[in-house]
Amino acid sequence: MNHLPLIIKREYLNKVRNRSFVVMTFLSPIVMIALVAVVAYLSQVNNDKKRSISILDETSVVGDVFENTENTTYVALKDISFETAKELVKAQKAFGLLYIKKSSDTTKLVESFNFYSDESPSVSVISSLERRIEKRMSDIKLQNNGVDMAQIQAAKTTVNIDQETFGGEKTSKVDSYLKLAFGGAAGYLLFMFIIIYGNMIMRSVIEEKTSRIIEVIISSVKPIQLMMGKIIGTSLAGITQFVIWILLGGVLLFLVTAIFGIDLAQIQSPQQEMINQAIANSNAQNVAQDIITGFVNLPILNLCLAFLFFFIGGYLLYSSLYAAIGAAVDNETDTQQFMMPIIMPLVLAVYVGVFTVIEDPHGTISTIFSFIPLTSPVVMLMRIPFGVPVWQQILSFALLVITFVCVVWFAAKIYRVGILMYGKKPTYKELFKWLKY
Repeated sequence: MNHLPLIIKREYLNKVRNRSFVVMTFLSPIVMIALVAVVAYLSQVNNDKKRSISILDETSVVGDVFENTENTTYVALKDISFETAKELVKAQKAFGLLYIKKSSDTTKLVESFNFYSDESPSVSVISSLERRIEKRMSDIKLQNNGVDMAQIQAAKTTVNIDQETFGGEKTSKVDSYLKLAFGGAAGYLLFMFIIIYGNMIMRSVIEEKTSRIIEVIISSVKPIQLMMGKIIGTSLAGITQFVIWILLGGVLLFLVTAIFGIDLAQIQSPQQEMINQAIANSNAQNVAQDIITGFVNLPILNLCLAFLFFFIGGYLLYSSLYAAIGAAVDNETDTQQFMMPIIMPLVLAVYVGVFTVIEDPHGTISTIFSFIPLTSPVVMLMRIPFGVPVWQQILSFALLVITFVCVVWFAAKIYRVGILMYGKKPTYKELFKWLKY
């Protein structure tokens, strides 16, 4: 009799009814959103800080290049000494004093800049001052060499290369960023799902084994049915938890931003002034058009189908290994010696995806690792947005399925013997012997 549906139902209900599972399902998104909100709030407070910087320019050369911004006010000091300027800045409790010492030789003027403050200034503040000064000093050197600055300005040209495939499909630089984002998110999501819920399956097997419940269950259920039931039941519970996290997290994120007025974008921009300046100097309309074109060019249907198949195949492959490890040991401490062979291919897949697929998605290394079953779920998902032939995707998935069947067969043998073994820490040599039973 096929007891697999009953085992799946039992595992699913046991997981979702567990008190710690329920608590973590609802507590985790609350903690995460609270953490993100606090970081965003602190970043917002830091970016909204008003600064007043006094400038004493004894050369009268660069003092006029500083323009006030939303958060920074520049105050020019004239006809006073350096010591008087320092005392004045201290008395006014200004952020700092930029002192430009008088120099008869403009070529050595670059050595005459000093910034004084009570507190150590941030990198963004100093970088902002340096950028303005560097531009003026470059102009001065060009003028001293007899260069007409009007001609320099007129000669400046912005080049934006239009990209198009031989098939006539329009592309842009933004396409690469979008493809990288979709592929990276898919690969990283699978990586985290395997780590979190694979360990959950392993702990579930260990708990039933140590409580001797498994001895009763195995009397009426085939080991492979029990193993697959645990894998599928725990997977469904994990998907349930993941969906709740997304829905609850989205609602909480909306409420936090709406009620408390926290701008989450601040967390991504510690150098907000630099970013705002870059945006102001860019052609926002062209960027928006490139983003729309990038979304249109993405193989959305292919991405969704591939994500579904490779996600399920990769998760089932690694889950069977986690279940076999749980059956082979008596406690979670003993699992450490067997975890390295499982974690290493996953870590390798992420590194290949990040450092190789991004630069050369169709290169030899990327292609090879997208066919190796232990790395293909992550690497192939990161390659697909860049355009992978369908035959390669089918071949990679077929290899993944074949490997999964073989791994399940081996894992079931280990599971069948291991769940009844107690009191002895297994070795790789003993695991190999169990495969012959």
